[in-house]
Amino acid sequence: MRAFRFTAIALSLALSACITPPKEGPQQLALDDSRLGLAPQISAPVAAPAWWSAFNDAQLDRLMQQALADNPSLAQAMARVREAQSLADVTRAGLSPAVSYDAQEARQRFSRNDVIPPPYAGNVQWEGQQGLNLSWDIDFWGRQSSLLKQARSQTAAASLDVASARLALSGAVAAAYIDLYRNNALADVAQRTQAQRQRILDITRERVRAGLDTNVELREAEGAVPQAQVELTQAQAAVALDTHQLAALSGHGADAYAQIQRPQLDPAAALPLPAALPADLLGRRPDVLAARDRIEAAGAGRAAAKAAFYPDVDLVAFAGSSAIGFTSLFHAASGNYGAGPAIHLPLFDAGRLKAEYRGANAEIDVAVAGYNDTVLQAVRQSADQLSLIQALNSEIVQQQQTLDDAEAAYGLAEQRYRAGLSGYLTVLNAETQVLSARRQHVELVSDQAIARVNLLLAVGGSFDPQAPLPL
Repeated sequence: MRAFRFTAIALSLALSACITPPKEGPQQLALDDSRLGLAPQISAPVAAPAWWSAFNDAQLDRLMQQALADNPSLAQAMARVREAQSLADVTRAGLSPAVSYDAQEARQRFSRNDVIPPPYAGNVQWEGQQGLNLSWDIDFWGRQSSLLKQARSQTAAASLDVASARLALSGAVAAAYIDLYRNNALADVAQRTQAQRQRILDITRERVRAGLDTNVELREAEGAVPQAQVELTQAQAAVALDTHQLAALSGHGADAYAQIQRPQLDPAAALPLPAALPADLLGRRPDVLAARDRIEAAGAGRAAAKAAFYPDVDLVAFAGSSAIGFTSLFHAASGNYGAGPAIHLPLFDAGRLKAEYRGANAEIDVAVAGYNDTVLQAVRQSADQLSLIQALNSEIVQQQQTLDDAEAAYGLAEQRYRAGLSGYLTVLNAETQVLSARRQHVELVSDQAIARVNLLLAVGGSFDPQAPLPL
């Protein structure tokens, strides 16, 4: 009786020591949406999933479809989702009973000193066993359920990563395509410049023959023509680089270069853009939703780490037979069976469980900090693009007036130079203003188109959390 009492007391002390997790918890707090300065009104989501079709360019539509189907980075993200789903299935299977069949037959010699009596002792005989085994983790403390919740949240986050990757990829294709439009337009400017300078060179030669100009003006006019060719060559090289990038984004190599032609897009296409930071901004960005799911996954991991401090109770059962001699294995007299609970109780692990619990708390802090950073970046990116679009709208209006004035001034300077009323320097200055204004116009229009695309993506684009992802 004393031994029994001592054992009971020792077991109670061990239980009280091993089932008490640390009291420390996470230290990071998620940002409150009300502190982010979002507008109270809610913006309308993009109606069509293919938002890029607003640019009215069939080639862009084709390249976008190829990129979303064949891009290796997107395929890698989809593979991660399938991997997360398989891990969730494995965890869910741990909540169900497991049944297995095991059989063994071995030829062996039994020792004379064995407990097995003659005639088997000292002889070589077959010894075998076979049977069905059942095990079932009853999950008293919810550890397996918490692990399943963690796996499901991680799967949801991985799925949202795919949506985020699709948005980023579509944005990269659109930006590269607009750059292709930009560099083709700059090549046009360079070609016009070359033709313009050739015309000035022809006029200068006529004026030199008429004695109105000297060889100084002629040499200046001749030197300006190859400079225009240099600018044209640079623009054409940029077009080639954009073509290579688009082919790579669409999952193709050099075989696709010849198929990518000059863009026919409308850079001023009407995209469904908000006028202010919408209140539903954070709910429409897949990366923000993925960060939230990772917080939930970390919380479930902490619950599982806490449940590990408590006894793990399994229900086990077996039914089969064992015998010496192969023919006796299947006799009714060789049958055996049994059932009962199996308890695993951590008594001493050198602080492993507490360390894992602290690590689970740290995982929550990491997830919350990642969420806060994602939220702040989302707000900043949207605000940046809104400010940039507003500035570009004003700049384009003012710059268009500058371009019109420069074109008119150049026309007058060319007429006066042809008539001998002004010198070559006047024409050269006017030409410089026109070229600068033309390039700036192309740059501003292209920058505005990219900024509009970036704003659309910054507020979630056409992402729909309810729509299934093509995996």
